[in-house]
Amino acid sequence: MKTTRFTILTIITLVSSCVSAQVLSNLHALKSDPLYTTYAAPLTRSNYLQDQGYQFQWFDNESGVEFVSNDGPNLGIAFQSGGRMIFRLQDLYREPVIVTSYSDLVKYCYYPIKNLRVEVFFVVYSSETAVMNYRFVNEGHYPVTFDALPYFYLPSADSLLQIDHLSDIDGYSFDLTRKRDGWMKEHKIPLTEKFTGIWTQSGFSVQSAMAFVQGNSSDSPVGGDSSKELIKSFKQLKPNSPFVQGMVFNRAFTLQPSDATSFRVAIHLKVKDTVMDEKALMVPLIVDLQSLVAEDELIYKNIPVLTGLDKDQELLYWSSFSLMRQCMMPAEGECRQNYYVFSREPRWGWGYGGQVFHESLAMMAYAYMDPEGAMNSQRVFMDRQQPSGYINYRTGPYLNERIETNGKPTSSAPWFNYENLEIFKVTRNRSFLESAYTSGKRFYDYYVTTRDSNNNGLCEWGAHAELESVRDARVAVWDKVGWASNFEGPDVNSMLVKEAMSLAEMAKILGKHDDQKKWLNDAMKRSELINKTMWDPASAFYYNVTKTDHSFGFRMPDDLKIKEIIGFLPLWAGVADSIQAAALVAKMQDPAEFWRPFGVPSLTAASDYYCPIGYWNGPVWVQWEYLLYRGLRDYGYVRVADELAKRVLENMIHHLKHDHVFWEFYSADDHQAGWNKTYIWAGIATRFLLDSHGRR
Repeated sequence: MKTTRFTILTIITLVSSCVSAQVLSNLHALKSDPLYTTYAAPLTRSNYLQDQGYQFQWFDNESGVEFVSNDGPNLGIAFQSGGRMIFRLQDLYREPVIVTSYSDLVKYCYYPIKNLRVEVFFVVYSSETAVMNYRFVNEGHYPVTFDALPYFYLPSADSLLQIDHLSDIDGYSFDLTRKRDGWMKEHKIPLTEKFTGIWTQSGFSVQSAMAFVQGNSSDSPVGGDSSKELIKSFKQLKPNSPFVQGMVFNRAFTLQPSDATSFRVAIHLKVKDTVMDEKALMVPLIVDLQSLVAEDELIYKNIPVLTGLDKDQELLYWSSFSLMRQCMMPAEGECRQNYYVFSREPRWGWGYGGQVFHESLAMMAYAYMDPEGAMNSQRVFMDRQQPSGYINYRTGPYLNERIETNGKPTSSAPWFNYENLEIFKVTRNRSFLESAYTSGKRFYDYYVTTRDSNNNGLCEWGAHAELESVRDARVAVWDKVGWASNFEGPDVNSMLVKEAMSLAEMAKILGKHDDQKKWLNDAMKRSELINKTMWDPASAFYYNVTKTDHSFGFRMPDDLKIKEIIGFLPLWAGVADSIQAAALVAKMQDPAEFWRPFGVPSLTAASDYYCPIGYWNGPVWVQWEYLLYRGLRDYGYVRVADELAKRVLENMIHHLKHDHVFWEFYSADDHQAGWNKTYIWAGIATRFLLDSHGRR
């Protein structure tokens, strides 16, 4: 009986621990649902230099249902039946329904023709290999005959399609070039550029295979009418695009009622001129794909299950965790622990260089999924910290970016201790807190010493000041008035108040009571100076002031009185008194200035410089919205905070429904977003929902 009881309890425990993950294992998601559908290799099988991710294209009527990449190759399957080529979404009898989706894999089904059910399991098995498993089922009462045409095509004219048939593995090889962009070359990011691609299949007897370049096909080894028809469709969809070069495979099927058949294809990318490992090529063709779902369920099991969310909120919540998980990379190069990149598909130069403090705000959310991973990400900074306490601007496996200006190195906006404390509140790992405290106080001391050039107790942005300020382009004050280091502002100084308060709380937990008093005193003195110099009673707002005389005029009187989002940061930092807080909340709720349909813009809408889809002159930046949200809640404005969260998340949900990606920023006024997609810091959206459920 004891054995039976133990077994039952074990089963209950396992079910309970995996209940969160089951949400993503048991979906019924349509293209109109807010589900993130970009995929990259799992952490254990990823590497930085050859990494390749894919976006699932399942929402554009004019495009094929396929997996696409900026770097390529792109993968899909077409069907021909009854004289029709069925390739585009609008051609399908019934559109795809996603039933399982994690950061590295997706399962879905659809009907290209009536009664023919197609089940697809796509997984980015590793940074070098993607796998598609197809299962066809005849659900009708009569035989069904059709041609299946799996294909791939390349996205670059620099890729030379020189197809070779590899008879020993029954596969095909081709060349692929993925050029580094200018930023990557300038910073000597050593990504692989030259690849040999290898297409393999299992259970699919190729009856014809055809290579094509820009719509001109060449038999390899033998062509077919179906393949030619599909190539014609490619050319019609992309008449002036270098994308149209690739390969189509063809096989005819006849399925009797209730019959089913399945096969698998894989595409591998190996460094050009390296030896092919035939055993490695075979693994993805035989691996138990369902076991990969089980692996993901274990990874996602730590995520808290939130009750009371509607379907849209729930899918946003789980999708945000998939985004963050997907951006994590294993130890490599100079990184002794896991680290993150901003995006893995698409990759762009500065987003693939390494970690920066302002992106690391996302780790305060990621910690709920992977506590050790979030702590390790912060340890990457600690490992690179210099004896002076300095931590460089960007920290990656192959990059330590200092960006020296006038002989002084640029750091990142001081959110380091705040992030570490918030991560500790989730992980409760005392060893991490001790290391973070030691590193954090050194960074704080370095920062307040080197960023207070006139020793007046207030700091300015240093070195390349605009980069260090985060707000690095289209900032009204920087553009209209002067360079950032000329001013002492409520942004950098509020951050430093929060850093000191965070150090004080760490010291209290660690029993360092003298340190705690010091940090609290630092925070109090800086708060008093902020309120004395940067608060304008006439307009009830915080502004930058000149470094020399603390006036609101630099080139002319009051030219620094430009209302930007930084004026609300004293709420987040706890600097404002109750009267100031009330005035700030009233200003925030003015629809003519900041209370816009989809959040608080980075610049007042009353400014002639305002652009809701600009850069730092109007758009909504989700991580900054979260700081305002926390400030509102901390001052007791819970209803206003919840309304702000609702507005921000509504636009994020809209885009997940429309294009199924997260964006760098969102318009405050309408359903627009830009500039870079699949952006890690958007994952902090989960904290709005977690905090509102008391999970902080």
